[in-house]
Amino acid sequence: MGRRAGGFVGRPLVVLQVRGVVLPQREERSFWIDGDQLRAGTAPDADLAIDGGWLLPGLVDAHTHPGTETIEDPFSDTTLRRHLTDHRDAGVLLVRTPGSAARIPDWVNEDPDMPRVHSAGRWLATPGRFFPGFGRDVSEADLVHAAVEEATASSGWCKVIGDWRHDEPALPLDILTAVVQAVHTIGGRVAAHCQTSEGSRNAVLAGVDSLEHGMHLDPGLIDRMADQGTAFVPTLSVFGSGADRRRAAEPSARRDWWLAGWDAMLPNVRAAYEAGVTILAGTDSFPCGTVTSEIEWLVRAGLSPEAALGAASWSARSYLGLPGLVDGAPADLVAYDTDPTLDASALAHPSRIILRGRVIA
Repeated sequence: MGRRAGGFVGRPLVVLQVRGVVLPQREERSFWIDGDQLRAGTAPDADLAIDGGWLLPGLVDAHTHPGTETIEDPFSDTTLRRHLTDHRDAGVLLVRTPGSAARIPDWVNEDPDMPRVHSAGRWLATPGRFFPGFGRDVSEADLVHAAVEEATASSGWCKVIGDWRHDEPALPLDILTAVVQAVHTIGGRVAAHCQTSEGSRNAVLAGVDSLEHGMHLDPGLIDRMADQGTAFVPTLSVFGSGADRRRAAEPSARRDWWLAGWDAMLPNVRAAYEAGVTILAGTDSFPCGTVTSEIEWLVRAGLSPEAALGAASWSARSYLGLPGLVDGAPADLVAYDTDPTLDASALAHPSRIILRGRVIA
């Protein structure tokens, strides 16, 4: 069992030493913390912050929308800070916010107490395809220009609402393809919200970088996703939490459409995983800091416990361009007394959280 050394929270920056079994390599390693970077080995006279146990790169929620909870609530720094603090206290030290009601302010990534944030600017919605006024409403003719603007102003990502109602057409393939090409030209990436068969199809054929939700995804497109590197962020936990309520509702075209999409999601996630598609864990729900529920749903879908955890840690970090626990990596890590791939309940009880080289808990 790992030993959690105490007395670090709130102290000025000191040289810290950590050691334990690193996942996914399952190798015992030692690191010392140089500012906000990990350095392999030991440092003389360093304070031992973690002595044993299991060490993970900080958890990742790849689909979360901190800053506002409902379409009636204005985006605010106060709500944003609260949401990000909830993530951090659960060991989520990197979040990707694929679309927001407002652009994420600069202070977030300058605040050492906040998780690192990869943002995609404001949601980009063409007429009739989102909550009016909740993101950035643009015409189809202006979408390419707006996508480049949001990707440039954010962390290199933009988010396009690819479809909305089940009985309305999705964003046309040629327009979404033009968006992807333009954003890729500037070195950016495109996330696409899709919940209809046409929307998911168009997103994959357009070559988006991440398929968000992917309800009604044609399994015949999964190999193409793997070949072109389209990640799948199914947000199973938010759908699964509402499935029983949907089944109990009065029959309707929308209810039947939703349930048909949900019934196919777990098999599609498993097929995508087996085909080599990058699966990312994202919650798309509140309260923040609940990515462990998404890990559980990914296991139900057929991922191994290690792969499901990776989707919320080292695999997600790699996809977003960050290394795991290696020399020179960001000093963002979470420690557990027991192996969380064997005991999922351990994820709710980290023994130590270190963010940007500082002990948080």
